[in-house]
Amino acid sequence: MRTAMKVRIAILDMNEGHPNQGMRCIREIINQWSESNQYDVEYDEFEVRLKKEIPDLSYDIYISSGGPGSPMESEGMEWDNAFCNWIERLEHWNNDIANYPKKHAFFICHSFQLACRYYKVANLGKRKSTSFGVFPVHMLHEGKNEPVFDGLRDPFYAVDSRDYQVVEPNHNHIKSIGAHILAIEKERPHVPYERAIMAMRFNEYFIGSQFHPEADAIGMSMYLQREDKKQTVIANHGEAKWHSMIEQLNDPRKIMFTYSHVLPNFLNIAVGELVES
Repeated sequence: MRTAMKVRIAILDMNEGHPNQGMRCIREIINQWSESNQYDVEYDEFEVRLKKEIPDLSYDIYISSGGPGSPMESEGMEWDNAFCNWIERLEHWNNDIANYPKKHAFFICHSFQLACRYYKVANLGKRKSTSFGVFPVHMLHEGKNEPVFDGLRDPFYAVDSRDYQVVEPNHNHIKSIGAHILAIEKERPHVPYERAIMAMRFNEYFIGSQFHPEADAIGMSMYLQREDKKQTVIANHGEAKWHSMIEQLNDPRKIMFTYSHVLPNFLNIAVGELVES
């Protein structure tokens, strides 16, 4: 009988104490993935913004969550500096040829915006209005060849919930650091706004998305049908938006397809480093 492979995962919680579905979804994806692959998975959570907790380099895989607030206004704050220093430490580990296995990291929404700011790949700004709902995400050429997107259709659908965005990429700088834009938001020719970058591979080991790949349809549908949440969505976005979200969450070709591919693909790729070692 073979011994289950030990995998240690660090989850960076960027929600600043706000109630959210994202952390539950990340935990469930990890649990489902570990059970289906029969891995012995241990994961720890780090409250980055309130407690200034940052994982050390003893973990195999890192997932950094979404969260509220401006990715620009926190620059220079203690927790933000610690987060950027953590990225730098992971980079140094991966760049040292003597270190193996390498450390893989996935950055979600707010964390993605901070990573884009760290790498100076594009401009950050506030949206004209909040993006909230289920939207198509369009792959670029590099996205169609991205292993983390393996099995996805083009476009694929994802939950988007943000007041800020990453736009106006610096293509020369992106090329110089070996990064690639993987996907952008839906084309809207009727409005004069720049399309946001929805996913990027920063380097061989770091990848992120401005959408929420962890969002699960069943949990989100139940969450949005709670009377208090329903009224909040209707008050902020209108009843038509609420009905549209419920309808799209119940479409198995949309959110659940993204949920069952993106982060599980990332975990499979990251754990490959451990198998090889």
